[in-house]
Amino acid sequence: MARNSKFTEFSNKTARLAGKSGTFILACSIVAIWGVTGPLFGFSDTWQLVINTGTTIITFLMVFLIQNTQNRDTEALQVKLDELIYVTKEARNELLDLEQLDEKELDQFRDEFTKIARAAREEPEQG
Repeated sequence: MARNSKFTEFSNKTARLAGKSGTFILACSIVAIWGVTGPLFGFSDTWQLVINTGTTIITFLMVFLIQNTQNRDTEALQVKLDELIYVTKEARNELLDLEQLDEKELDQFRDEFTKIARAAREEPEQG
């Protein structure tokens, strides 16, 4: 297996850390401290700018890091599903790369499987 790039390792660690309850508590604490210091700074424009700038920068950077992680997770999941489809004898191999289809073609497959599921629910239970 190839070793992950530094960016991949960084984005994985950051995404995991961002999803922890401690990180949320830390963020809430920072906002609370900022709010409490409002009277100290007279609720000035600079005081407001600090939280606005900080949250904007963090949000902007986190979007890219989390999207990077999500893209890799989704791609890995697709490859795993493709493998399962491929090795299942009764499976239709044309389903292997559905994520590459346009919306109209994907809707046709979804409608087909919706009909199959509906028919299965309407069949009397076999026991």
